[in-house]
Amino acid sequence: MKIAVIGTGYVGLVTGTCFAETGVTVTCVDVDDNKIRLLKDGTVPIYEPGLETMMRRNIDKGRLKFTNDIRKGIEDAEAVFIAVGTPPGEDGSADLKHVLNVAREIGRSIGDYIVVVIKSTVPVGTSQKVEAVIAEELEKRGNDIKFDMASNPEFLKEGSAVEDFLKPDRIVIGTSTPEAAEIMKKLYKPFLLNNHPILFMDIKSAEITKYAANAMLATRISFINEIANLCDLLGADISYVRKGIGSDSRIGNKFLYPGTGYGGSCFPKDVKALIKTAEEQGYSLNVVKAVEKANEYQKSVLIRKLMKHFHNNLKNKSIGIWGLAFKPQTDDIRESSSIFLINMLLKEGAKVKAYDPAAMDEARKMLGDRITYASGQYDAINGADALALMTEWPEFRIPDLHLMAARMKEKVIFDGRNIFEPAEIKEAGFVYYGIGRG
Repeated sequence: MKIAVIGTGYVGLVTGTCFAETGVTVTCVDVDDNKIRLLKDGTVPIYEPGLETMMRRNIDKGRLKFTNDIRKGIEDAEAVFIAVGTPPGEDGSADLKHVLNVAREIGRSIGDYIVVVIKSTVPVGTSQKVEAVIAEELEKRGNDIKFDMASNPEFLKEGSAVEDFLKPDRIVIGTSTPEAAEIMKKLYKPFLLNNHPILFMDIKSAEITKYAANAMLATRISFINEIANLCDLLGADISYVRKGIGSDSRIGNKFLYPGTGYGGSCFPKDVKALIKTAEEQGYSLNVVKAVEKANEYQKSVLIRKLMKHFHNNLKNKSIGIWGLAFKPQTDDIRESSSIFLINMLLKEGAKVKAYDPAAMDEARKMLGDRITYASGQYDAINGADALALMTEWPEFRIPDLHLMAARMKEKVIFDGRNIFEPAEIKEAGFVYYGIGRG
């Protein structure tokens, strides 16, 4: 079977590589000539564990190819996946210009029946817009080539995307014709054989499923953060509370970890887009709006703790930062709580020295020379008045407290992810601040 994937960003590259791993012949298409050259050489432009090895293996076996020519890419393909970005517009709605531009190119290029699959996260009704654009281009050509639409939203977690794709919790596929459904079944046959659940539905339901899933997860995060903030005020410990409520089988313990707010490329964007979609229908998603509002508040939780500890004066204070990415196992700093904190610290006149195992280069692009970049986690706290732990990378979990005490000017730790044991930190002579730890 042969397919094409248009867009070699995070979703497109993982999708194309993983399908190639199942034996499908995949051609990935991108307009960025430099990126295509790198990919042909086996260089992955994103940080994702396991992806580069898999990509190179499938390039060597001839199952994975790259081109900047969309016509060549979709030639003889049974399905073409649209996996380009849908960045948020100023009003919070998803910007579909890249998706619709790809649709025009597909309409100008197809020569035989094909299933056009939208993999990008898009609002309900986007498939209809894409279908109309392709049909318009075919009409300009005086051609009535048949094609079908499908929606196949991604549920990939950065840092474990390869595993998520190959061993998914579920596969959601929206189609409107039996022909499209058969081709999608054929493509996903290896997953059926491995008993991974595949849920077929109509296209609109598939489109909204991705947004609803991310909004639900964001809701859990904002909920536990608000309870953690209340625990701080009452002197309770959120680590006990989250275990107490998470042991209820109706609730479960996933996504009940308090911290400094959610970030990344999906949750903030998708929550805003879902709110906007509802508003366009004259409906207000009051719960989801509250989730977004709570998250904005939560991002400032550590700067408030820092200001209180230092009596509202951070001028010339040296703050060490552990973690820049919005989560471990990625170099993605989009909507990162760490970047938010750094900007607030700089605004208050503090000096910042930061370290992250993967996101240093991305941080330099955004922050430039406004902060100092450390060579390692302990270099980041040399002479520091405080440490702010912002990303729960595994290497940060069991720190050398004696070394930290020797290097820091003041022994103060702000644990933005609750990965340390307060009693152990305090016993070593540190002042400890967590999220909802009393």
